[in-house]
Amino acid sequence: MGIKGTHHHSFDNRISRHFASMNTIFVIGQIIGISVALLFALAKLVSRCSHVQDGYGSAVLITAATVASGTSWLAFWTTKGCLAPEGPGAQSLAEKSSSNLKVLKLDVTSDEEVQQAKKTVLENLPDKGLWAVVNNAGITDWAEIEWISIEDFQRMIDINLFGSIRVSSAFLPLVRAAKGRMVFMSSIFAFFNCLNMGAYSVSKRGLEAFADCLRVSIIQPGNFGQATNILKMKTGLDIWEKLDGERKQTFNLQYMELANEYFMSTCKGGFKDANMVIDAMLHAVTSSRPKYRYLLVSTVDMFFFQLFHFLPTALTRRCVLAQPHVRQEKSIALR
Repeated sequence: MGIKGTHHHSFDNRISRHFASMNTIFVIGQIIGISVALLFALAKLVSRCSHVQDGYGSAVLITAATVASGTSWLAFWTTKGCLAPEGPGAQSLAEKSSSNLKVLKLDVTSDEEVQQAKKTVLENLPDKGLWAVVNNAGITDWAEIEWISIEDFQRMIDINLFGSIRVSSAFLPLVRAAKGRMVFMSSIFAFFNCLNMGAYSVSKRGLEAFADCLRVSIIQPGNFGQATNILKMKTGLDIWEKLDGERKQTFNLQYMELANEYFMSTCKGGFKDANMVIDAMLHAVTSSRPKYRYLLVSTVDMFFFQLFHFLPTALTRRCVLAQPHVRQEKSIALR
């Protein structure tokens, strides 16, 4: 009886010590969690209270200034490069902006034009030099992988990826001399792969990999298709007519039209203007504490995209395939 009592007492002590250690771990976990939350809140507060960089007398180069049209950004001397400086868009930009703005021809896929643009910038460079380059040039197109040609892939990557690399490589020495910054216009599709945006995702994921090597600011807009002219308008028939005979048998016209209808309706449900994008550009260029990434989506989408990284691929794949339009398209394609 004495031995059993001793063992029982020893067992109770072990249980007590176990629960005591568990309570200690729980308390430590709470302290760490609260500390992390406070640090996060403090970081957000400091970011909001950051002073704006004094950019008077500096230059900013914006490639393919379509989203930020008509914006001269405080007292900056701004250079905006676009494909057609004589076109109506560029002329309207020049008329609505201050005299400090200069529009120049810049095809980001051309080595010669990039070097000529650099020469023009050097000839007009203000005292404080080139403070920032905003790589805003980009195109998009929607199509499933089997619907898009290699030439379409090549053009998208040439502009969205190699265009930014070409411009950055040319102007980095000037930005470094001014101790300035580089900004890249990416997309949520750099890390969220949509069935109809494969080529675009490839170009933007490559762009983010390049930008991460430079440790710069990356802007990731969500659904701004309606607010910008980046979206190439086309119908399901336009896509279907370009397919070869084998693919026309696999993907019928009804499938294409349904996919087009869904995509266009999704774009119409996006942001009606690009003010959020312009504000992000402004902060990335002028703030003394620019963010590494600017995720520009709705509050609901923000929660989803933050959670998306932690979900297993099998689960995210099922979530995508479970969407009504995907099931409907699949049933039509199999007819």
